[in-house]
Amino acid sequence: MKIVLQNLTKIFPARDKKKGKETIAVNDFTFTIPDGKLVGLLGPSGCGKSTTLYMISGLQVPTGGKIFFGDDDVTKLTPENRGVGLVFQNYALYPHMTVKQNILFPLQNLRGPDKLKKKEMIERAYEAARLVQIDELMERKPSELSGGQQQRVAIARALVKMPKVLLLDEPLSNLDARLRLQTREEIKRIQKETGITTIFVTHDQEEAMSISDIIVVMKLGVVQQIGAPQNVYDDPTNLFVAKFLGTPPINVFNGRVEDGKLIIGDAAVLDVPGVDDRDVFVGIRPEGFIPSDEGAFECKLSSVEVMGRDVSVVCTNDASANPFVRAIVDADYKIDREAETVKFNLKPHKVLLFDSVTEERIRFEVN
Repeated sequence: MKIVLQNLTKIFPARDKKKGKETIAVNDFTFTIPDGKLVGLLGPSGCGKSTTLYMISGLQVPTGGKIFFGDDDVTKLTPENRGVGLVFQNYALYPHMTVKQNILFPLQNLRGPDKLKKKEMIERAYEAARLVQIDELMERKPSELSGGQQQRVAIARALVKMPKVLLLDEPLSNLDARLRLQTREEIKRIQKETGITTIFVTHDQEEAMSISDIIVVMKLGVVQQIGAPQNVYDDPTNLFVAKFLGTPPINVFNGRVEDGKLIIGDAAVLDVPGVDDRDVFVGIRPEGFIPSDEGAFECKLSSVEVMGRDVSVVCTNDASANPFVRAIVDADYKIDREAETVKFNLKPHKVLLFDSVTEERIRFEVN
């Protein structure tokens, strides 16, 4: 099911009408979600991603704009008539019901021509349970399940209706790290097997990048960038997107361009042809450093952390916007832990420039 959002806007009125200000939760969001894709809505708390999800589901009414499922305008359609499956952050399972009863519940509430016979309902419930690999737990109650198993029950309950659209609101936030990794792989598998258009809300950029076909990065209700995860990571449109994506996060420095040279501190560290002389923010991805005794970029060495395949070099630089600079280099490079300083060459395609006022991206030709 293709989903089209046209100028979607949600404004919450002020609680105190005399003194308060209204809140623009989502501001003029326009985007077409292709059929059968998994789209991640990504951003910090308060960016409007969950509000967008709830408007798509019908739980929130837009202040402006329209929502189309295929060619059908569903903007004013009630949630139960939209054909969506919604999985909440807290699972929202019925504690007094078994797993089977929880999964069956949406089918038992169908009326009219959609109503199913008991045998059909049970068959469909077990089919959904097998898809999420909990068919052996059908007689248990939620209190007897782990967090990951409860999450699977919630997904099965959403899938059993055979929805046109599957909506997931931060579904992994209550799981521990290992279970999060396992469950996000399961979500990707289930989405691929079913082919259901899926929208996945998260503040965790690693989750969004690992399973999404497309990510939508939001800030304060405004869409910042849309694209394939790797493309957005490699080619962010502004400093906010660059800082939000990446683990460890991008290193940011105060710099300037003079005569086609990028200057950080007093050192010319890179050629940036075609860029006018100006002050800039410089973003360098952690993997963008190459240790070299002849390197132009110098930092004071703080520590070296061995991570197996890679080594994390933690250092400081007076021009850095953050307390520490972190470089991830291949373990084959031998870093002198006793040295006071460490020098690097920079990989040009891992160096990003941004306007010092607008924070918009400044592109230069990479040879």
